[in-house]
Amino acid sequence: MAESSAVFEAAGVSVVERQDLQKLLDALMRRGYAILGPIRRDHAILYDELKSAEELPEGWTAEHKAGSYRLKKRKDKALFGFVAGPNSWKQFFHPPRLLLFSGERKGGEFEISPPDANPPRLALLGIRPCEIQALKVQDKVFLGGPSTDTHYALRRKGTFVVAVNCSEPGGTCFCASLGTGPRAAGGFDLALTEIVEKKRHFFTVETGSEIGAEVLGEVPHSPASREDTEAASAAMKVACQRMGRALDTEGLKEILYGNLESPVWEEVSTRCLCCTNCTLVCPTCFCTTVEDVTDLSGRHAERHRRWDSCFTLDFSYIYGGHVRRTGASRYRQWLTHKLGTWQDQFGTLGCVGCGRCITWCPAGIDITEEAQRVRENHR
Repeated sequence: MAESSAVFEAAGVSVVERQDLQKLLDALMRRGYAILGPIRRDHAILYDELKSAEELPEGWTAEHKAGSYRLKKRKDKALFGFVAGPNSWKQFFHPPRLLLFSGERKGGEFEISPPDANPPRLALLGIRPCEIQALKVQDKVFLGGPSTDTHYALRRKGTFVVAVNCSEPGGTCFCASLGTGPRAAGGFDLALTEIVEKKRHFFTVETGSEIGAEVLGEVPHSPASREDTEAASAAMKVACQRMGRALDTEGLKEILYGNLESPVWEEVSTRCLCCTNCTLVCPTCFCTTVEDVTDLSGRHAERHRRWDSCFTLDFSYIYGGHVRRTGASRYRQWLTHKLGTWQDQFGTLGCVGCGRCITWCPAGIDITEEAQRVRENHR
């Protein structure tokens, strides 16, 4: 990430004090939004519905390593002093399990009932810049093609986005090398940068839309001083320097295309469990399957769409057998799609540098290391 992109201009930037953050939530709830944000639960920081700013994980952070995630107490009372946890925002727009329709036999007829077509309007509080990019990628997948996923479109419509610039990268983060963070470059209504000083706790706020400016108008705020914006810029620069990983994408797609028989795939398959963790925690993976279920009486039936993974053997099953029988072929499919063919399909990488797949891989397999190994083995 270029250093200049981390510089905040004081003009147009506001300051909201910590004690006034609840007023932001109140303004959103008055507009009918269901607010989603980070909470501490089950020894992790997860995204769930919020009613109060006091539910935010004040004073907590997380230690990320390959195959390891641990919550830790901070020395301050930062509300957003952590990095991405095990679940991502995609669960709210592309649910893990979705009822497509249900049917009921009544006499000689079979009546079909569609699912709820009026999901709540959502406000996302605390979304990181890399996760904003993930939403943009999912928008291309579900909304940008010749056909639109109506279920995704209904949930995504009218979303209010409150980004929080990342000043606390994890040991598996590499968004800076992909240009997706640590500072949000768009895709938000409001963008906050949290500053915790010895005698003061506040947020610098950038507006990214008209409705963002309207909402901010209902929250006590003041113009940012030069010192305030310099503190925000300094936090972004430090975050860039503290990234735990990096990914070199120069010519990577062509290198992957030219190394489909690389020995790297066989070697990594000796460690890969094909457990699907990487695809489940990934904020952009979108593979699904369809399940039909009935009750024992045969009177009620449902069709569900649920997440699937290219790491499952049956995912590539067609008449005559499985296309990808080995773990090596399935890992190759995932990494080559994520960093290569995704660009041909959607015009962007399928990776945003959040590092979740590294943290939540029980074998500690690192996508940045495997991509580099393919590069080094390239002939």
